[in-house]
Amino acid sequence: MAMKPHRKKRLTAILLSIVGIGTVVGLVLYASDQKMNLFITPSEVNAGHAPKDRIFRIGGLVKEGSVKKSSTTLLTEFIVTDMVADVYITYDKLMPDLFREGQGVVAMGRLNDKGVFVATDVLAKHDEEYRAPEVIDALERAGHPQEAKQQAEQLNSVDNQNESATNGNN
Repeated sequence: MAMKPHRKKRLTAILLSIVGIGTVVGLVLYASDQKMNLFITPSEVNAGHAPKDRIFRIGGLVKEGSVKKSSTTLLTEFIVTDMVADVYITYDKLMPDLFREGQGVVAMGRLNDKGVFVATDVLAKHDEEYRAPEVIDALERAGHPQEAKQQAEQLNSVDNQNESATNGNN
């Protein structure tokens, strides 16, 4: 028994719609997966939880005495720590002005075959009291709740100072 022409058109339209919607959903999921940057601590990197084939962010404190700058290129090498584990990082672009030892930093990049984190971007704190919330969380997860609490208190202090300065100017 043959299908009537109007039913055949309707079935074709429904099937094409399903294929089109499936394609769009698949492309959106693929694109969102490619744009998502995980935040990982040095302890998680050393435990082998860092992805080998994708870009991620790593954060912590720049270890004192670890910064080495090339005299002929922009290459900077340094160590980021969460007070439990360290990760060696290289960056071959101009460093942020506020980058220095003992300060919070978040770097984006990937691990190379030797386990060195090759950064494509480095973000440093923006004032003397600021610590990125991710760095505070990383310190807590690494078993340093006291340092994390101090950093959070400093962050809240800066927020309160900024708020009172803003309210005082109105």
